[in-house]
Order: sequence, then structure tokens, then C-alpha cells
Amino acid sequence: MDRDIRALERLEREAARAERPERRLVGPVKRVSMADVAALAGVSGQTVSRVVNDSPRVDPDTRARVEAAMERLGYRPHRAARALRTGRTHTIGLVAETLATVGNSRMLQAVADAASARGYALTVVTLGAPGDIAAAFERLRDQGVDGAIVLNEATVLARGAAASADLALVVVDSPADPRFGVVATDHAGGARAAVDHLLSLGHPAVHHLAGPATSFAAAERERGWREALAAAGIAAPDVVRGDWTAASGREAASALGAASAVFAANDQMALGVLHALADAGRRVPEDVSVVGFDDVADAADYRPPLTTVRQDFDELGERAVATVVAAIDGGAESGLSTVPTRLVVRESTAMSSGPNPPR
Repeated sequence: MDRDIRALERLEREAARAERPERRLVGPVKRVSMADVAALAGVSGQTVSRVVNDSPRVDPDTRARVEAAMERLGYRPHRAARALRTGRTHTIGLVAETLATVGNSRMLQAVADAASARGYALTVVTLGAPGDIAAAFERLRDQGVDGAIVLNEATVLARGAAASADLALVVVDSPADPRFGVVATDHAGGARAAVDHLLSLGHPAVHHLAGPATSFAAAERERGWREALAAAGIAAPDVVRGDWTAASGREAASALGAASAVFAANDQMALGVLHALADAGRRVPEDVSVVGFDDVADAADYRPPLTTVRQDFDELGERAVATVVAAIDGGAESGLSTVPTRLVVRESTAMSSGPNPPR
């Protein structure tokens, strides 16, 4: 134990020297050390170390006195010293194919918030090349993360490389897998709700603008679309596919023909469809009803405001972080946690103007 304390104090002294500028006009600034806290609280350095590392071997009154001294002095435990003592860096890695998509950027924020609330830092790695997931895991291991969360499109790659990850691992949007925890949105259920809504308005069929063929979320939304049409005894029209961007939605709109109802696999592609329909002189919702998926922050400000399926990114991030922290702590890390969706009806859908009666 004495050796550990000396090592901690040595790291703190080195950090203080590294942070002290060579010349200052107002005098040197000394980093508050564990010894300073111990002196103010009237305890040993070992007791301060136990409080910092949340040891149960400290009585409540002493803990309160040490914590008060830490707050008064502005003491912050040195992360490297804490890692030396506990074997943990309190850092979570996040792997994404890209952060350019709205869904991935929303998930990054949600994971960052949930990790911060638990006292964990976040290290983000994007894939430098398609399929480079093994290199991403290697980078995270080199940085000493305690566990990792893999997002969306990268999860297909992660399933193939999971055995070599050597990390507590959670993937977001993937089939259940006994090797790691999975957190997923109920994409198929949300898609069924979107299609059922359009059919209830009397539309004879619902065309689908799907996401990339490699995406689990896109495949699940397409599955829900097909299941809803099959349940209604309606043959599924040919799928038109985009890449999640508004530009791809605009380009794909011409392939949707004279559809009276369109379910787009995300709000960005729905925005592109709205743009293309306006350019073609077709009114929404009078001539065509459009539904998206995600309920992005601007969906209510589209013209017209977009009917969409709300995906709860905050809950996804919360569950992903909770699951990976449980795995880090030695709890169960496998199993599937499904986050429900909700249809949000706005002004981009209306009764069909055709001869078909409402369902």
C-alpha cells in the first residue's frame, strides 16, 4: 500500500511539473496534491487515496471531511494515478463508421452525456477505411479504454471482429449476440406504425425509400414496411434505395412514380423527397403523403411539418453506456435491450384523394 501511495504522489508531482509554465508574471501555480488534502483534512495520504478510489474502508465522517477539503482546495484526482491504483481508466471508446450522419451524431451526443454522468471520459474512433474495425479496436486498446460502444453501420463489422476486440463491448443496432451486449431501436415496429398510419388514411399502397443495404437499421425498417403491407394483403412495390442523405432522397424521388404515399427510412431522405415533389408541382399532403423516421430536431420545421417515427436517441445512449459499464464491472454483458419508438403525426400526411375508402 505504501508503494502505491508513493507512486500516486510521484505521478501527481510529475503532472504538476508538466502543467507549470517556465515563466509567469504572477508567480507559479502549484497543483493541489493528495498531501495537501490530507494536511487540511487532518488525515493520512492513505485515507485520502481510499476516498478518491471510493473504498468502503472509510467511515462517513472522515469521508465527508476529506471531500470537503478536496472541494475547498479544488483537488482533482490525477487520471493516470487513479488508473495505476484501480486498473481502470474510466474511459469508454466509441466506434463509428462516420459521424456525418444525423443518427450517428445524435448518438455521439447521447453517449457522451450518459458517460459523463457516470464519471467516464469518451474516446471516439471513426473507421479510416471500410472494414478497418480491427484497427479501431487496436487503437482503443492502446489508449487503455475500459470498454467500447460500436454504432450502427459499424456493427456488422464489429460482429466479425468481436473475438479479437478484447474489450467489454456493446453494439448499437445489431441482432442479439451472446458475445456482447446489444441495444437496438424497435425499427421494424416503428416502420409498421408508419405504414399502418398511411393505410388508415386510404392510400392503396405505400412506397418505401430505404436506407443502405448494409445497414441493420435500414433492413429492419424495410422488414417492418413489408410486414405491414403483407398484413393488409397488399403487394409490396419495388424498393427504392438511398444513402441516408437528403440529396439521395431527392434523386430517388423520380423512381417512386405516381405514389400517393411514401415511407422514407429517415427524415433526411424524406426532406429530399419533399423537395423533389415540390419541384415536380406535387403537393404534400394533398397529392402525396410522406412519413420519415428519427424525428430529428428540425422535422417539425420542414414544409410541411413532417410526420415521422420518433427514435429515442437519449435512451439508446443511456442504455448503451449502462450496459458497457455493467460489463466493465463484471456484470452480464450479453443480451438484447430494445428501445420502443413512437409515431408523431404532423402535417405531411392526409386522407388519400383517390377513390379508395379509408381502412
